[in-house]
Amino acid sequence: MYDRFVALQQIDRWLSEDIGLFDLTAQLMIDPADTATFYMNARERVTVAGIEVAAAVFTRYEPRCTVELKVKDGDVAEKGAVLLVVTGPAQALLTAERVALNIVQRLSGIATETAKYADAIKHTKARLLDTRKTTPGLRMLEKHAAACGGSLNHRLGLDNGVMLKDNHIAVCGNITEAVRRARLKMPVLTKIEVECDRLEQVREALDAGADVIMVDNMSILDMREAVKMVAGKAKVEASGGIRLDTIAAIAETGVDYVSTSRPLQSAPAVDIGLDEAT
Repeated sequence: MYDRFVALQQIDRWLSEDIGLFDLTAQLMIDPADTATFYMNARERVTVAGIEVAAAVFTRYEPRCTVELKVKDGDVAEKGAVLLVVTGPAQALLTAERVALNIVQRLSGIATETAKYADAIKHTKARLLDTRKTTPGLRMLEKHAAACGGSLNHRLGLDNGVMLKDNHIAVCGNITEAVRRARLKMPVLTKIEVECDRLEQVREALDAGADVIMVDNMSILDMREAVKMVAGKAKVEASGGIRLDTIAAIAETGVDYVSTSRPLQSAPAVDIGLDEAT
């Protein structure tokens, strides 16, 4: 889910960055009266994200453009599938083309990579979570892309929940005091999560009344022990060093959530093109 008004503001900045004063090539080569129709195609199998944003790039730059969406965000499109059809002044379509492709390639890349991680743990009860390690300025859209791929959004920002990490705990003295301070003043419906890298910290966090316990960079054996120790009294989230080849074994320990930034940070842009209708 993303805010359309904010997305339109971002589109304006993207277009301004890419175009500068004007599109020299399009204005030299294309008659203003010419119209064209282009198909946006998947050139590999992708999980779609950002297709509505890509469509809005064209109509934001040139309101006379018309766009027909052939897929929606979250759909899996096979190689060769048409994602959208756009018709309008040829100059405008060629000017806006790169920005529209950049955003849908980036977001669909995140969704496609996220789907691999979500699929790897679908046989367990664990749910995949994303993180705040997003590209500055693109968090709203990258979090949306992760959700399209099957992830649940963790905190959207620092104001979304209390997460007590090692430095917070060090300042407070210990986990018990950190949880006490947070519980004293936080909004009543807010949850407290405590990051733990040792089993004794898990016990302390549980006794202190944490709602979510993050087992951070623990071994598989310690994760299993932590799940037994918590025994459903809090949610358990595994984090740290999660990779596609390790996520299944981690999820199989019985944790409720597995959080990773890898699909956000390392997903390659997928191959999506824009071709003129013939």
